[in-house]
Amino acid sequence: MDKEHKASIDGDQWAQCVRDHGWLWNAATAPASATLILAHGAGAPMDSGWMSDMAARLAAHGVNVLRFEFPYMAQRRIDGGKRPPNPAPKLQECWREVYAVVRRHVAGRLAIGGKSMGGRMASLLVDELGADALVCLGYPFYAVGKPEKPRVEHLAALKTRTLIVQGERDALGNREAVEAYTLAPGIEVFWLAAGDHDLKPLKASGFTHEQHLDATAKKVAGFL
Repeated sequence: MDKEHKASIDGDQWAQCVRDHGWLWNAATAPASATLILAHGAGAPMDSGWMSDMAARLAAHGVNVLRFEFPYMAQRRIDGGKRPPNPAPKLQECWREVYAVVRRHVAGRLAIGGKSMGGRMASLLVDELGADALVCLGYPFYAVGKPEKPRVEHLAALKTRTLIVQGERDALGNREAVEAYTLAPGIEVFWLAAGDHDLKPLKASGFTHEQHLDATAKKVAGFL
């Protein structure tokens, strides 16, 4: 962690806090510019291959990353049963609780966000929480096959600086559909050529998944 963080964090106390809550912490391996609380998507846990890879890439580019799990996913880890996400109010309450604890421990810039559903839930709360920035990786602008029912009303009035990294052919928000929406002026959408919901491009694009993931990490780090 950078000097700004060290000045007001007891490393042992923070490490114990992370362990007590069952969270995952990737400390920046380059000078830290900010800390990002990164929530998982609807179907995969905080330690999925995608989430772990992205956390490591962000840490390498100077971003501390804290990962947590929503209640339904934590329960799935205990009993092994598949269960749907908790209702939105429950997911948002979990976000509030995690943010409150992290904010007490972490100095400097603190951003929130996540993959797909995790990012969407963060977007509904970010102005309320007063986080320094919002980062959404593969935002679910609409349910699959339902671009006529966008989930963007709150995004038109969002006040927090926001970065959305989106694949051009994302089944939950492709470029043609998203560019027709009215988004707040503080929202930047960073498009990845021929990328899907996991930011994976078509081979014909000339890009690899590795390149898109690294471009994402660099963009997020620069944004924060």
